[in-house]
Amino acid sequence: MSHGLEQSVSKMREAGVSEPAIRSFSRLYERLLAHDDGIIHERDITPLVDVPHMHDLPGASTAQALAKTAFIRLNGGLGTSMGMDKAKSLLPVRDDLSFLDVIVNQVRKARAEHNISLPLVFMNSFRTEEDTLGALAPYSDLPIPGLPLSMLQNQEPKLQAKTLTPVTWPQDPTLEWCPPGHGDVYTVLYTSGVLDALADMGFEYLNIANADNLGAYPSPEIAQWFADSGAPFAAEVAERTPADRKGGHLVVRDGRIVLRETAQTAADDVEAAADISRHQYFNTNTLWMRVAALRELLAHHDGVMPLPLIKNEKTVDPTRPDSPAVIQIEVAMGAAIELFEGAQTLCVDRRRFLPVKTTNDLLLVRSDVYDLTEEYRLQATGQEPLITLDPGSYKLISDFENRFSRGIPSLKGASSFTVEGPYRFGVGQRVEGEAFLGPADNEITIPDHAIINSDGYHTV
Repeated sequence: MSHGLEQSVSKMREAGVSEPAIRSFSRLYERLLAHDDGIIHERDITPLVDVPHMHDLPGASTAQALAKTAFIRLNGGLGTSMGMDKAKSLLPVRDDLSFLDVIVNQVRKARAEHNISLPLVFMNSFRTEEDTLGALAPYSDLPIPGLPLSMLQNQEPKLQAKTLTPVTWPQDPTLEWCPPGHGDVYTVLYTSGVLDALADMGFEYLNIANADNLGAYPSPEIAQWFADSGAPFAAEVAERTPADRKGGHLVVRDGRIVLRETAQTAADDVEAAADISRHQYFNTNTLWMRVAALRELLAHHDGVMPLPLIKNEKTVDPTRPDSPAVIQIEVAMGAAIELFEGAQTLCVDRRRFLPVKTTNDLLLVRSDVYDLTEEYRLQATGQEPLITLDPGSYKLISDFENRFSRGIPSLKGASSFTVEGPYRFGVGQRVEGEAFLGPADNEITIPDHAIINSDGYHTV
């Protein structure tokens, strides 16, 4: 065992990290030492084609499959890219309802409509657990007897980039740790006992998605499609657009569907990987799997999913570019698709994929482009415009909230909205067409009831 791995394992054991999680970390560390970068070359794959579409599914006459499904939602993200220090899912989305509120009410509505139990379990990180459980406390009807509301994601040491030894950061020792990526969900399901409990309670299927994707609502039609497919595993995919050129996408290698992330694309293959006419589908990270198949695979690998290594290079303090360079070794949950023979994909439209990664996304889901239905689904009222906010003025949630504190302009009439300066918005404003607000040295307050278009803004 290398010196760096020995130190890391010791640190993890002292912190009480589970042995399967330590084995998973050790496996990835050895791959890091071996310079196994997980590159998937274009010459070794073919494009994914002939994917069935959700629009072609027959309507589910019953919720029989959904009644045997448990929902797992990944909620470990802090929203650090937006300057947050708590769970991103606590951000308000509509009428003071947070992401968590919307997800919970989607599940409660489905329970009531179909008379099913539909368990909901969140996977939290050590940074989001307390706040999340506090936010869920008012929903006394949410817990299912025998199941927790939350299972805690594992943690692992950040590694010094030069030495691959655990980094130390006395200014904030919590920053010495990181989550192992959302692929850790499989190990957590295994070690927490949740997977066994679900099997004992008669649940046959899992639906796993990110908590910031409010589009992944309970769908009897998709649950029934998955049940009828006989597949052990399925991924919801969506058609790539020019905005998705740089993201991970699904390909076929040796007869199996494989997820190729950007970090797994060779430099010579970047152009081919970005060709959306060739590689048409990206992974939405909404997954379906059979409980029995997942239990069998995890038992075979002693609780460790043999997923490809993702080497994530950062600084120990994400808010300080001058802090020491570190490596985080991670795994992606969507990469598990290649481990299941007979895995399938289903093409969904963008109403099933509404992630919020930046304030651009947050502005869109808060706008009148979407209505919140009685089932707590975000329903598009028209074509979603492309939002591009100046990162220097809007990247941080504090700046964003401040500049939109008096309201969000109507975006229903916009095809795009580009803002390149520190503008402050007001009441009753409307964005139309390809709207553009150019650079500005000082903050500009746009008058109430103004129209914003390709010429800037003007009052009515």
